[in-house]
Amino acid sequence: MVLFRTILQKKYSHIFFDLDRTLWDFDRNSKETLTELFYRHNLNKYIESPDVFVDIYHDVNLVLWDLYRKGEMTKEILRYRRFKLSFDHFDIQDDQLASNFGDEYLAISPTKTILVPHTIETLDYLFPNYKLHIITNGFLKTQEIKMENCGLNKYFQSLTTSETIGHNKPRPEIFHHALSSVHARKGESIMIGDDLGVDILGARKFGIDQVFLNRDEIIHKDNITHEIKDLNELLEFL
Repeated sequence: MVLFRTILQKKYSHIFFDLDRTLWDFDRNSKETLTELFYRHNLNKYIESPDVFVDIYHDVNLVLWDLYRKGEMTKEILRYRRFKLSFDHFDIQDDQLASNFGDEYLAISPTKTILVPHTIETLDYLFPNYKLHIITNGFLKTQEIKMENCGLNKYFQSLTTSETIGHNKPRPEIFHHALSSVHARKGESIMIGDDLGVDILGARKFGIDQVFLNRDEIIHKDNITHEIKDLNELLEFL
């Protein structure tokens, strides 16, 4: 057993992480920011509670991000339109409010520091033994702020964003750039992410091993390299 574990530890040299929902707790940080803005702009005059607003925003944001990943929407339109459509749901017709809300959300949200459970302990364990990297579909400046405020920069040698590369996960181009920029070979690399279609199947199609962080225990039939529910499970095979 000890020999088997040693072989597994030596298999990979480069570990590529997704950022949002894999390390940085997007949902909790976003909810905290939206609740703060909800009261700042007195939305309680129109909407029952922050939770009701957050639920609608979450649904709208998912649809628009899917369009952005497919190249059917620019980041500039996305940043504003997700709030415009959310307000429309509550019959709040105020374009300036939507614009201000979008700007303030982008300024505040990346400064939040809630991480996915066991992020720091896991990175502390991996850092001495592997070269760590980020591949994200997020915006470069936004992701840089998140990583700096959460103290994540010290762990990672590279940050690859879809905005910079011009291709979103699961496109092979972004994986190719991430690996080639740090001279990593496919056979010595592994991708860790929470999105089955974007992170995991994208990495599998590109030809590198994967770890699906399936915190919600989504049922699927895809053949993937590893599946975990908690980040600390990585310590069992890396």
